[in-house]
Amino acid sequence: MATLFLGEYQHSIDAKGRLILPAKIREGLGEKFIATRGFDNCLSVYPMDEWAIWESKLKQLPIGNPKARLVVRNILSGAAELEADKQGRVLIPQNLRDHAQLDKDVVVIGVSNRVEIWSKAVWDNYSEQMRPGLEQLSDDLADLGI
Repeated sequence: MATLFLGEYQHSIDAKGRLILPAKIREGLGEKFIATRGFDNCLSVYPMDEWAIWESKLKQLPIGNPKARLVVRNILSGAAELEADKQGRVLIPQNLRDHAQLDKDVVVIGVSNRVEIWSKAVWDNYSEQMRPGLEQLSDDLADLGI
């Protein structure tokens, strides 16, 4: 059974670019896992089994389509295999820290089959911008009987 990632955790990255992932998150990710550029200026982190599913979907995209090539290149060129050290720290490569604007304060969130790592400032801004949309979404879901 696949791990279900949930929750929001406030953490920080040290001067060497290491992040201590929450224990529940580390357990679900396994010994080795993949981090890559995510959408909306965050990092997406996948356990190896979920990464295999995502990679399989990317391989099925039509190579003749310029948008498909862009997506595949962006995700795969930014991907890195990571593992936690004995203290539970994960070294986030510089290119990924740059992509997600990670410098000190970060937010780690569980998003079903993956984990996202956000700069706290970017997450706070994103959350604030999404608030009106969430209110509309709740109205739309109510209209659908959910």
